[in-house]
Amino acid sequence: MEGERISYHKSVLRLYDRIKNDNMTNIWDRYEAQGLGKDPDKRCPFCMGGVRCDLCSNGPCRADAEKDKRGVCGITADGMAMRMTVLRNIMGAATYHYHTEQTIKTLRATADGQTPFKIQEPEKLKTFSERLGLDVSDSVNEIALRLCDFAETDFNRKADEPSHIVERLATDERKEVWNKLNIFPGGIYGEMMRATSSCLTNVDGYYVSLALKAMRLAVAMAYQSQIVNEYCQDILFGIPRPHPMRVDLGVLDPDYVNVLPNGHEPFLGFAMVQLGRERKWQEKAKASGAKGLRIIANIEAGQEMIQRWEMDEAFYGFTGNWIMQEAILASGCVDLFACDMNCSMPVDPTYAQKYKFRLVPVSDLVAFEGITDRVNYVPQKAEQQASELLEMAIDNFKDRRSSVEPVTQLPVKEAVVGFSTESILDALGGTLAPLLAAIKNGVIRGIAGFVSCTTLRDCGQDVHSVAVAKELIKRDILVLSMGCGNAALQVAGLCSPEAREYAGSGLKSLCESLNVPPVLSYGTCTDTGRIADLLAAVSKALGDVPIPDLPVVAAAPEYMEQKATIDAIFALALGLYTYVNPVPTVTGAPNLVRLLTQDCPEVTGGILNVDTDPVKAVEAMLAHIEGKRERLGI
Repeated sequence: MEGERISYHKSVLRLYDRIKNDNMTNIWDRYEAQGLGKDPDKRCPFCMGGVRCDLCSNGPCRADAEKDKRGVCGITADGMAMRMTVLRNIMGAATYHYHTEQTIKTLRATADGQTPFKIQEPEKLKTFSERLGLDVSDSVNEIALRLCDFAETDFNRKADEPSHIVERLATDERKEVWNKLNIFPGGIYGEMMRATSSCLTNVDGYYVSLALKAMRLAVAMAYQSQIVNEYCQDILFGIPRPHPMRVDLGVLDPDYVNVLPNGHEPFLGFAMVQLGRERKWQEKAKASGAKGLRIIANIEAGQEMIQRWEMDEAFYGFTGNWIMQEAILASGCVDLFACDMNCSMPVDPTYAQKYKFRLVPVSDLVAFEGITDRVNYVPQKAEQQASELLEMAIDNFKDRRSSVEPVTQLPVKEAVVGFSTESILDALGGTLAPLLAAIKNGVIRGIAGFVSCTTLRDCGQDVHSVAVAKELIKRDILVLSMGCGNAALQVAGLCSPEAREYAGSGLKSLCESLNVPPVLSYGTCTDTGRIADLLAAVSKALGDVPIPDLPVVAAAPEYMEQKATIDAIFALALGLYTYVNPVPTVTGAPNLVRLLTQDCPEVTGGILNVDTDPVKAVEAMLAHIEGKRERLGI
């Protein structure tokens, strides 16, 4: 593996060379070593087909649909593959909801005056509360507490008690479909218990039943976990609005104290930025011999931060997505890596020892072998904990700077970040009418919700994501980008106004008239719910057109982990054409494959498409969009 089989990004390729020269274990070599023979992508065919199970002591079992070879319990290949998918989705839902619980705790503590934060968007608090049917006649803090109570009550409904959040946020058409299929959910905790219990040996081995349960859990997660999480973070830290942001590994300057919040939860990251903007903390950093103190946004916690707050000398920029983590750490520029509940790698202690930075878990979910530092986030102690982390980083600077040769002159670019439903409306003059007119008139053919991770399967980091995005905008399809795939496109330059040169003539003209890029940086993986809410608004503005009839697609060109799998299942439940790559581990289950790729339109209106070729994948997405345009008569 070399060149673009490693990464799309030149900064990562340069640091990969350093990692190799330092004889460090790394994700690329470890990936290659997992392959069979000389093919890094070749793995056990049963595992690749999703027809391998070790959930009970009679296993591991392998299934073969062609021979009707079943697991010891009698489960078919289709049931085995779907059951493993459900289990992955439960992990994804639980992790999403852990983040949401932390957000609700933070909002509650802030409303009680116990955090360094304040409610920055009182109007969004009121409008969101009104949508949920809550009284908004009291003070801002009282409304916030009422919202927290309402959300937590809904989270804890039993599975057979319909969710009030889903009832009040979803479209009538989707609710009718979900009720007909018995996938209208209860509370997220009850749904996780129901789905988990269904996966026990000898409980539910029927692939159709398990697929419907996966959809039901996904609907609960999207509305209760994702929408509530993102909207409450908006309320606390600000609605994303467009602004420039430095991106790529050139944001790391070895002569500064560099603090990197990492993961998915932005709370201590925001608290450190607030402190870092104070003169006394900059002076402390300079007293240690540094030029100053910088908080550098990283991975999804960084996405949450850069979408909302503008860059300055303290909040300096954004690095990239998770596969480049070892490259970031090997730069020799990092003083403290603060790891919350997602996307910190078990190998990080090895890098901390080699490149002399402090590795600190800031969530009780995260642990590293041999690491004793720990600052578990508590909303009421956020300022104190942020101070403790900054002190660690400043104390680390002299040792790191004197003993590690840094990699310098890495590239830095500028992306426009911070698009949201509200900011898109602002850009359009407060109404969706100009966007809808552009779609109706064919200036743009449709919209792609680009919700992706990054993976090494079949290609290098971000190579497939960038290729798919370029093909989409070339065909006049506007891209709303989320997740680690968003970082891929930011660092690749597609979230800058200059990227309009890659777009088709219609999309290019729209970008020029609105002064926006052809790829709108729309947030993190948790913003999947936000885009569902945007599509509900588009549906209503078009006269309650059913969501499956809209000229929109969902695309995950490099999905990777368990949160991504439940996002895909939700997209199918929402009724969307859903493109995923790499090929999911269900190919050994022919009936399940048929359900997802052929029969699903008759169930929810959604359909799954898989193609490893970016041009063919986008041609299929465009064909779907054109079919919807024809049906709508536009």
